Amino acid sequence: MKLDSHIWDARYEDIFLFRLTASDGAYIEVSNYGATWVSAVMPDAQGRRADVLLGYNTLQGYMDDTSYMGSTVGRYANRLRNAAIDIDGTTYPLEANDGVNTNHGGVDGWHRCVWQWCEIENGVRFMLTSPHLQGGFPGTVEAVVEYTMTDDHRVTIRHRATTNAPTHVNMTCHAYFNLVGRQEVVDDHLLQIFSDRILDTDASFIPTGEMVTVQNTPFDFTHLHAIGLYRHDTHRQLEWNRGYNHCYILGEAGTCHRAACVQHIASGRAMRVETTLPAVLFYSAGYLQSELPGKCNLPHTPTTGLCLETQFYPDTPSHQHFPSTLLRQGEEYNHTTQFTFYTI
Repeated sequence: MKLDSHIWDARYEDIFLFRLTASDGAYIEVSNYGATWVSAVMPDAQGRRADVLLGYNTLQGYMDDTSYMGSTVGRYANRLRNAAIDIDGTTYPLEANDGVNTNHGGVDGWHRCVWQWCEIENGVRFMLTSPHLQGGFPGTVEAVVEYTMTDDHRVTIRHRATTNAPTHVNMTCHAYFNLVGRQEVVDDHLLQIFSDRILDTDASFIPTGEMVTVQNTPFDFTHLHAIGLYRHDTHRQLEWNRGYNHCYILGEAGTCHRAACVQHIASGRAMRVETTLPAVLFYSAGYLQSELPGKCNLPHTPTTGLCLETQFYPDTPSHQHFPSTLLRQGEEYNHTTQFTFYTI
């Protein structure tokens, strides 16, 4: 595995773009700005390579982006009710950046930070010190994100964190995939999610606490089928979310789970996702938009990508029966997710 790096933009000498190249020429690119996954250039069934991640051609695009394009989300992925958390009897007000709620760590979450970095075997490690009360979250957190790739196109993302005071941590990678390699609606992508339950939510995408079966609903991806098959059905959850934006329950945290697989028949590209996290949030990007053009020199538009955000449940601090995201001194948050690209 070959690692190359260079300053991404001459105006910012501390921001780098790193390329990990496999023996067959496939590669991924990542940056220490937001610990962001920038590209994944993978072959189709005829060996023709294309970038299967949405994103931008310039660093400025990521700086101006409002859709968390490829970024590492923290300190807490997804939403927290009423922009507050309670820890050991103390309430901590958070930044409200989604109505009255907090989403993806607040206005200046980890996706806006410049991370330190070092080279590791087959990859690169990003390191960040998140100060006490950044975004309102208590505790100084030392966070680590590692990206590695093997010659068989297996991309592993490892998230780690420690804290000097009790806090909540829930990290994810917010990559938008399109296996065509262009900005096209992903309705023809085939998806399977290895889960038969999702979290019920209200109209603000906050979990009600109820876990509901997907059987006989538009949310049933237990068998491989096209994303567009039921996406346009009349259902209040689909209407609220402009498609899918739902957390699928996988199992116990710390155990490796099959999360999902995606196929695009016309190109022959496919991807499978495995994780030690207890859930995967499938987002069909109904709210995706950008003023700046993306890699195809077109602004991003809804449903031209799909996210499979492996994570703990949204708004866990409000629900005692959810797997806990509370991290205390002496403990380590340590989870991995693998995205394996292959052809069919």
